[in-house]
Amino acid sequence: MTETAEKLKIELSRLSMQDRAELAYFLIHSLDEDVDDDAEILWAAELERRMQGITNGTASSEPSSKVFAELREKYS
Repeated sequence: MTETAEKLKIELSRLSMQDRAELAYFLIHSLDEDVDDDAEILWAAELERRMQGITNGTASSEPSSKVFAELREKYS
């Protein structure tokens, strides 16, 4: 990693969680050179389906604290 990138990491770590999340989103999406239109359409449909499940009460869910605890246990 370049010296500039290392300096940026230090500066960026001081940002709020929201700002870091937005930057991470931007950076991840900046890596995608090709956009798969079919995949985008399918993801939009899936998100709509999931949102309808939440709205009409048919979706099942678990508290995020439980999900993250299980992931930490699994991958630690």
